[in-house]
Amino acid sequence: MMLAEVIDHKLTTAGWAFMLISVASVLSLAIFCYSRVLFYDPAATKHMHAPMDIDTHDKGT
Repeated sequence: MMLAEVIDHKLTTAGWAFMLISVASVLSLAIFCYSRVLFYDPAATKHMHAPMDIDTHDKGT
């Protein structure tokens, strides 16, 4: 007894192009982000700090 009939769906050229561009974009972004995290230059991040005059409201707690 067959529960579902298998239908052979064909992907069009535009479908293939859209799928390949989407997968390539996601993989490229993931590789870019991982490379930024794993191979960062600590000297280049010296400008990334919070100003000392920020009131965090955590004094006395």
